[in-house]
Amino acid sequence: MFKIVKKETLTEGTTLFEVEAPEIAKRAQAGQFIILRLHEYGERIPLSLADFDPEKGTLTLVVMALGKTTHEFSAYETGDTILDVVGPLGHATPIEKVGHVIVVGGGFGAAPLFPVAKAYKKAGNKITAILGARNKDLLIFEDRLASVCDEVLVSTDDGSKGHKGLVTEVLHKEIERNKVDLVMAVGPAIMMKFVSLTTKPFGIKTLVSLNPIIIDGTGMCGGCRVTVGGETKFACVEGPDFDGHQVDWDLLMGRQGLYQAEEKHAFERYQCRLVEQGEKLRETVGRSQGGGKNQD
Repeated sequence: MFKIVKKETLTEGTTLFEVEAPEIAKRAQAGQFIILRLHEYGERIPLSLADFDPEKGTLTLVVMALGKTTHEFSAYETGDTILDVVGPLGHATPIEKVGHVIVVGGGFGAAPLFPVAKAYKKAGNKITAILGARNKDLLIFEDRLASVCDEVLVSTDDGSKGHKGLVTEVLHKEIERNKVDLVMAVGPAIMMKFVSLTTKPFGIKTLVSLNPIIIDGTGMCGGCRVTVGGETKFACVEGPDFDGHQVDWDLLMGRQGLYQAEEKHAFERYQCRLVEQGEKLRETVGRSQGGGKNQD
């Protein structure tokens, strides 16, 4: 069992958890991920590491409530326990001193960028972070990234904070204004695709952290397969970081939607169970308060 020692609401629908996992925390590196199972009947889901503390023996996980398991996890509280946490998995992001590194985070992707930016800074690089979200209320980890970056630039779709528009527009301006040696992007596949298209004409090395379907985390199931440079790769054991200029983005995005119908069905069943549990609770409370007794 793995105990939750901290819960923090970051935005509506996005929650930060600190989980006790000392053996994993001792070995974890920037760019890696874990796979967890909430309880005996739960599914296995991958989560990128948003931070780790070997001294405290904790992992920081950020969860966006999108499907059945992430909604269920978001309802957990400090003191609750998780049945299984496996990791660290995947290769760590290759960290070296290269000069000027720009890290680009789309929405939820800002969280796993934090340990990466911290590691690049520790290696002696200049770090610029570009964060994007639909609006300012959905931005996460801005303050944390500011603590390890030389500059943090913000882009929102509605212009409620920073640049009004896309992160790629901000990135293009930075590339034209400054020498950039490496770009690292984490976020939705469509965002990472266009970050890679933005940097390619300039010949800037671009790493992306891919987010295909991951089930077993060992490369055996094949669910995480992606095409990079015309070759099949297994993201869970050969990634998750790859050369963004070599990724077959259209194939990746097509595979990400393979189980949408099943995911929708599982979420609907979960919602129905919550309604049933609520009705049973109201009945129990009503009886305890005398609602079921003859009042004549």
